[in-house]
Amino acid sequence: MRAFFILLFSSVALAANAQTVMPLYDGVPPGGIASADEEATNKDNSRAHTSVPTLTVFLPPKEKATGTAVLICPGGGYSWVVLQKEGLDIGAYFQKQGIAAFVLKYRLPDDKIMQDKSSGPLQDAQEAIKIIRAHATEWNIDNNRVGIMGFSAGGHLASTTGTHFNKPVLAANAGINLRPDFMILVYPVISMEKNLTHSGSRLKLLGSQPGEEAIKNYSNDRQVTPQTPPTILFHTGDDTVVDVDNTLAFYQALRHQHVPAEMHIYPEGNHGFVLKLPVEVWMQITMKWLGRMGMLNPGNPLLQGGTGQLY
Repeated sequence: MRAFFILLFSSVALAANAQTVMPLYDGVPPGGIASADEEATNKDNSRAHTSVPTLTVFLPPKEKATGTAVLICPGGGYSWVVLQKEGLDIGAYFQKQGIAAFVLKYRLPDDKIMQDKSSGPLQDAQEAIKIIRAHATEWNIDNNRVGIMGFSAGGHLASTTGTHFNKPVLAANAGINLRPDFMILVYPVISMEKNLTHSGSRLKLLGSQPGEEAIKNYSNDRQVTPQTPPTILFHTGDDTVVDVDNTLAFYQALRHQHVPAEMHIYPEGNHGFVLKLPVEVWMQITMKWLGRMGMLNPGNPLLQGGTGQLY
């Protein structure tokens, strides 16, 4: 049924340049536990208690498509999905630049809906990567230009996807390319180590007494290899929610493994600092980096000029 929906969506959305929401799974996700949908939405269109994962799809017109795609993982401390400001708004911007964007409303870790809550969000991200690559031709996407972006706890999910691509959560995904081609991490949670992590994210994902193996597995600075995708990171030195040392630790791990990496650390702005700025301002830096990574067509106007400064 989902395959039929995707095919139908492909032909309609490409023609109409539509924004469409599609389910990740038919029915209860593998490893899921059937339960009532208790999702709640606040005034800012953030979601709590998400149990039905979806992709909101932004496809540019075929004549404008660069071939690049980005899977966007909003943040929210694994307690919320900040769907609008860290998802839909960013997806709409990418679409205008000729980049296909897919906003992931992932399941929030909860023992009531998952047999293993620590792997539930990663399963959703891997499934989304699989869907994007499976339909790359219909959606005018180059399978070698599929990246991932994450904010805060969504940055943890994105960096987990970028460091665990050779550890499929589902056996059905074995042998499928789950590796993102690049990562964009914005004030990300990286570590699950007690002295560094965001305590709320760790509690939601791993529980109150996680074992050392789980902590190591989800401390993504400890999972970097030479195969980890090229990465750009954004953070502020005065972040009181997610310590900037998360970004510094990940950058150091990338550098030591000779993975191309770029880091932008600003002295102030605190957590969520980019949300206080027009999307067009701070995203110019990301667009220029994508161009340098060979992910955009050379003629893209955002690759020309500009200072690259946020303030």
